[in-house]
Amino acid sequence: MIIIHAYLKVDPEQRTEFLEIAGQVMKHSKAEEGNITYQYYEHPEQPNTFVFVEKWKDQTAIQIHEETSHFKGFVSKVDRFLCEPLQAELFEASIL
Repeated sequence: MIIIHAYLKVDPEQRTEFLEIAGQVMKHSKAEEGNITYQYYEHPEQPNTFVFVEKWKDQTAIQIHEETSHFKGFVSKVDRFLCEPLQAELFEASIL
């Protein structure tokens, strides 16, 4: 299993539009065959700071995800909503 944490700091003036595209990419990503879970959360003490928490079956599932129209659409739009560059972490995990 592969876990991705993607951290995003959103411009407060762009919050509404960001939440719209975040909701769409989450909805479609959750429906993908190789997806285990896909959620995003806002930091309780840092408004407009979000983390996407994704769990994927394997690297192939991520590669397929990165070729989908909903992922490509999100990536093509998200930079205009951010105050800072997106930061991502990738972890490999096993289920006990």
